[in-house]
Amino acid sequence: MATTHPDASTPEALREKYRIERAKRLRPEANAQYHDFSGKFADFDTDPYVEPGFTRDPRVEEVDVVIVGAGFGGMLAGANLRTIGDATFRIIDKAGDFGGTWYWNRYPGCMCDVESYVYMPLLEETGYMPTEKYASAPEIFEYCRLVGRHFDLYDSALFQTEVRTAEWDDAAQRWVVTTTRDDRLTATFVVIAGGVLNHAKLPGIPGIETFAGHQFHTSRWDYGFTGGGPVERMANLADKRVGIIGTGATAVQVIPRLAESAQQVYVFQRTPAAVGVRNQQRTDPEWFASLPPGWQRERIRNFTANVTGASPGVDLVDDEWTKLWSVDTRKLPESPEEAAELERIDFEKMDALRRRIDEIVDDPAVAEQLKPWYGAYCKRPCFHDEYLPSYNRPNVHLVDTDGRGVDRITKRGPVVDGEEYPVDILIYASGFEVTTDYHHRLGFDPTGRGGLSMGDAWADGAHTWHGVFTKDFPNLLMISTVQGGFGVNFVHYLTETSLHVATVIDHCLREGVTEIEATEEGQEEWFMLLLSKVGGLAGYNASCTPGYLNNEQAEGDMKAARNTPFMGSVMDYADTLAAWRDEGTWHGVMLTRS
Repeated sequence: MATTHPDASTPEALREKYRIERAKRLRPEANAQYHDFSGKFADFDTDPYVEPGFTRDPRVEEVDVVIVGAGFGGMLAGANLRTIGDATFRIIDKAGDFGGTWYWNRYPGCMCDVESYVYMPLLEETGYMPTEKYASAPEIFEYCRLVGRHFDLYDSALFQTEVRTAEWDDAAQRWVVTTTRDDRLTATFVVIAGGVLNHAKLPGIPGIETFAGHQFHTSRWDYGFTGGGPVERMANLADKRVGIIGTGATAVQVIPRLAESAQQVYVFQRTPAAVGVRNQQRTDPEWFASLPPGWQRERIRNFTANVTGASPGVDLVDDEWTKLWSVDTRKLPESPEEAAELERIDFEKMDALRRRIDEIVDDPAVAEQLKPWYGAYCKRPCFHDEYLPSYNRPNVHLVDTDGRGVDRITKRGPVVDGEEYPVDILIYASGFEVTTDYHHRLGFDPTGRGGLSMGDAWADGAHTWHGVFTKDFPNLLMISTVQGGFGVNFVHYLTETSLHVATVIDHCLREGVTEIEATEEGQEEWFMLLLSKVGGLAGYNASCTPGYLNNEQAEGDMKAARNTPFMGSVMDYADTLAAWRDEGTWHGVMLTRS
């Protein structure tokens, strides 16, 4: 499906091209265009990595802390509690093991796009050396299990278990947590580490439930059907026609593996990805052994500085992330001249990625359809060396939907622009909920003081202090992007916030603090600070093609504004938390002592 674009040789023409492409993709239903794994789509949520029929006896226990989530956030919270003090805790997770997103995402070709030496936490503490610069999903998952063993977290974990309710008992000054395994846990503190990529979504395409072939979401990959594994060829697809819906970060990694395995691959594209060079490398053991104590924290902070425009003067990571984002073109310019220069840099970044497509993809029409027409910060860029060459294979077919998405799905396959594409298997690389209501993504709605639910308390958007505490929910601490930190290296944020949460809990337990919660004044002060950090980001994001940065909306609203993360760098956020702890006045929260 060809698209006619205006000439793109001038800034004015590029702005118009970006505007046209954005307008095609806007939908009035915003996030409501997606389905979650419930109701008629509940079968998509089956865990393919555990044996069915698991049961255990219910637990009735009292602990100091209940941690919700066994990904890196929950694991780091538990590890810090182990290291700092002697608090007792339970970790609850729906999955069958530690790992969070790395438990669920085992699709072929899956790996992290951030350098393993800065992404994988606690490398010095565990003594582990990543095998490659960019670690594969199987390696990260196994490392999560190693962390679980190293910090004795397994004995505290309740897997294949979901929180049903979490209610504050004001008289007892405790949380009462019930689960789908009929557990009843009472705890002084609840830490929610629900993650940001934990609630998968399906595109709201009419007819998904009518498809007669096999179908699944990438976060529930069915190797029983495809054969193979995350790194092994999928032999069962040799005679299969495969359709994949989505061309984001997941699909960029999956499509090359499908291309080498399947008889035919049909890629249904709504919005092209921006794909740069990956340049994978094996880890040099001699180099790794030569790193001095404290190297990982220094490297993590250096990476964050380089991808947030801080220009630290040295680039320890030196990859495409640090090159592409060395200048933050979203910042609020101080003059028209600076605004023009930032726009020029942004255009040049994206133009380089579009030229790369022309250099790699043989068919000019396909190359044109694969080009991203939006700002450099509008979508998370991808880095891969095999994705674009996949379109030179005769068995790979790009079905560009000109921004509309698939029209409908029949029992035979997707329909685009009146043409049906019969396939044997449909794979949804449609991502995760990022900006929907917090309690919806958690799967339960915490109930605070006086029976107030978080859904009601946050009906107009989030109200927090530091993104961690919220009024009327005593002793509830959140590790979340909602009014919390945010960055390219998400584990950097998790590392800093989990340390903060564990330190605060340990202090409260030692000093006889029975309740801690945000004040009304603190919440508004924090919100004002968040707004002051937005700078030029609001205008930049509003001009972007629809996605999680603009809540899939043409225009923002106050609820979306209240849910914004801390838009300074993760280091700024971490330093803010550390300064607050060091100050020791407990400004922004109120304490009750025994």
